[in-house]
Amino acid sequence: MAQWEKLRQLESVYLTQVDELYDGDAFPMDVRHYLAHWIESQDWDRAARDHDVAMVLFQVLLENLDIQHSRFVQGGESFLLQHNIRRFKHSFQRYQEEPYNLANIIQWFLAKEKEILQNAELAEQVQLLQVQQNPMETDCQRNIERKMADVKNKVQCMEHTVKCLEEQQDEFDFKYQTHNMEGTTNEAEKTEQMKVLQALLNRLDASRKSMLSGMGVLLDGAEELLCVLVREELVQWQRRQQKACIGSPDSTCLDQLEKWFTTEAECLFQVRKFLKKLEELMGKVTYEHDPVKKQKPALQKRVDSLLTSLLKSAFVVETQPSMPQGKGPLVLRTNVQFSVKTRFLVKFPELNHAMKVNVSMDREAPLVKGYRRFNVLGTNSKALNMAESMSGGMVADFRHLTLKEQKSGGGGKGIHDLSLSVTEELHIINFNTEFLLHDMSVSLETSSLPVVIISNSSQQQSAWASILWFNMLCLEPKNLLFFANCPVATWPQLGEMLSWQFLSSTTRGLESNQLDMIAHKLFGKQQSYDACKISWTKFSKENVPNTNFTFWVWFDGILFMVKSHLENLWKDGSIMGFVSKGKEKTLLKKKQRGTFLLRFSESIRDGGITFSWVDYSPTGEPDVRSVQPFTKVDLCQIPFHEIIRNFQILEEENVPENPLLFLYPDTPKVEAFGKYYTEKSGADSQYIKYIKTKLVFVSKENTLEAKSPMYSDTVEGEGSGPMNPRYGLGGEAFEPSTLPPSGLIGDPLPPELPLSPDPMFSVAMLIPDEDLNPTLQEFFNDPRMYDCVDFLSDDTTFLEGALPGLPFTAPLQPCE
Repeated sequence: MAQWEKLRQLESVYLTQVDELYDGDAFPMDVRHYLAHWIESQDWDRAARDHDVAMVLFQVLLENLDIQHSRFVQGGESFLLQHNIRRFKHSFQRYQEEPYNLANIIQWFLAKEKEILQNAELAEQVQLLQVQQNPMETDCQRNIERKMADVKNKVQCMEHTVKCLEEQQDEFDFKYQTHNMEGTTNEAEKTEQMKVLQALLNRLDASRKSMLSGMGVLLDGAEELLCVLVREELVQWQRRQQKACIGSPDSTCLDQLEKWFTTEAECLFQVRKFLKKLEELMGKVTYEHDPVKKQKPALQKRVDSLLTSLLKSAFVVETQPSMPQGKGPLVLRTNVQFSVKTRFLVKFPELNHAMKVNVSMDREAPLVKGYRRFNVLGTNSKALNMAESMSGGMVADFRHLTLKEQKSGGGGKGIHDLSLSVTEELHIINFNTEFLLHDMSVSLETSSLPVVIISNSSQQQSAWASILWFNMLCLEPKNLLFFANCPVATWPQLGEMLSWQFLSSTTRGLESNQLDMIAHKLFGKQQSYDACKISWTKFSKENVPNTNFTFWVWFDGILFMVKSHLENLWKDGSIMGFVSKGKEKTLLKKKQRGTFLLRFSESIRDGGITFSWVDYSPTGEPDVRSVQPFTKVDLCQIPFHEIIRNFQILEEENVPENPLLFLYPDTPKVEAFGKYYTEKSGADSQYIKYIKTKLVFVSKENTLEAKSPMYSDTVEGEGSGPMNPRYGLGGEAFEPSTLPPSGLIGDPLPPELPLSPDPMFSVAMLIPDEDLNPTLQEFFNDPRMYDCVDFLSDDTTFLEGALPGLPFTAPLQPCE
């Protein structure tokens, strides 16, 4: 099924995300809808890198818009549709000179659509997991259902009792009025009638007492059920929501709670109705020591108190504040729209559109010097209704709110002398409404989880770290000074949270061996990491030893790289990822020649990935080799599976060979990666042109050369000291002191020719134990590349003739 068709079949909550995605003018939803099939069948990734391809697609796009306009005219469609299509075509004309920018935009929108589909798929999987609940959860639900059924049964019995009581009172009232009207003078008859009336009154009194006692028992059961719902189930849901905000797969569905809250409210309103009926009956017939007169006020106060507690607890924030393109929920940016949804769990049809919800900010702001204040702009008042929820829940969905900082002259004044950074400053968004039904009025309030408010996108990474730490550890959602005295996290807490980041982004979390590597990186070698603790400072503020970045920056960089470029390989388990170099060697040395694994670099700030493989010397000694890590910049140019596919080394006699044969532990490479390969390979591959020329590294010690689009400045031997590299073009190798002069272009390249002392850089040099940071883009942009290769000209045909299969292309554009 086409991607657009899948999106259109999603639930309303995800359709809302699609609507928000196409809310701007960058790429109209109308164009996406009417040209859906054509748009999804084009290679926008290639067009974003190739001006010629982008221009072709740009022209075809305009032609398709013309065709669609003609269809509207012929089909008699509305003038507005015809006008919009013409307007869209005119708007796209601004990309005439740089069509690859439009290709980038379309590619970005398709990627965001894919994210929405994946989130919907993950939510569906979570729903399916709810069927496999553990016995304790099932017992809890059964216990609630049992209590609920008991309360409902008592209410039904009480309803019958009230009817019987009314009949008894009517009988007594009728006979009493008859007795007074007849006015008999016969004392014996009068005495007999009085005995009958007294018996009826006694029975009426006993029924009233029984009913009042039954109401007390009913309210006992309702109070017990209320405690379970409010103090246990709702609190557990709130904690699940906290964890879900930071990636946990916990269910946050409110439908079951809504059912229980609504049933409880119905029962309590029935009790109020019974008490009102008793008051009505008492107004007709009362007597000395009437139990209704004595007990009814206490019962009324009790049922109103229970109802008030239930109603106040029933007003919740169903979907926490989030920006459409944010890193995660609860990180908001000034002057950027965000959405938030409240829900009232007592679902009475008569309340539809009757309760207006108002939004405000920081009602209980801490008295901290410099604490910022914000105004909530946009549509900040909305009625609870059943139209904006798939399940028909009573919700108020605020979709277009923004925050604007108040100009208070350097921040607020306070009594606390604290120093909190912008990304440690927590704020709460408040919501209030009024419940008014059946002569009962209750003011309701709820609030969001604390949010971090930033003013620049560069603060997102740090802000998201704060949200992760708070919701991982804090059980007091209104603790706005959490970071003033920040608690430490245990490794089990941190490890679980880190795994959630991968699970929520890629649907595949971290395995125990991957978590062990991260724990070892943080705490060193330990028998068990369960007792290990990490501080907020070490997590997000202190640099990792021997680096210029924090643990969180390193981890988040890897996560972004995986999500952007390696998601499929990660999801199918091809990437071991988090594995130390020592462990890597131990694993590979036990395997057959050509076995390789993929791991993340520990020394690259924004994420890097490399591969290592094992070879064997003539004496049978294992030799583990690695290449310099690839960064997200490199992966923007060439997919990682294509790098693995085309990677080669030159053995003796200059015979190219790909040393990567089996993905650890023993999966043939084609079996692991074949499904991702493009149709063409080698010199015919669409990616080969992004390698301007191939520089080849040769090691004299082991006669091993490597070909790949990477380079490094220095190379260390695998254990025998510095290597003595030679350099070459297109498979011909040269000593560092030799390079062909410009006069020999077109002639066969000789083995040794004079060269200036400054050698060229090598590509994909074999490295033993250290990650190197230069990227492919840096290599192409380095002016020394052209200074020393003085025989390269702008004549592409001429150069391709000299170096078959290695076309020289224009410099790469920076990866967006």
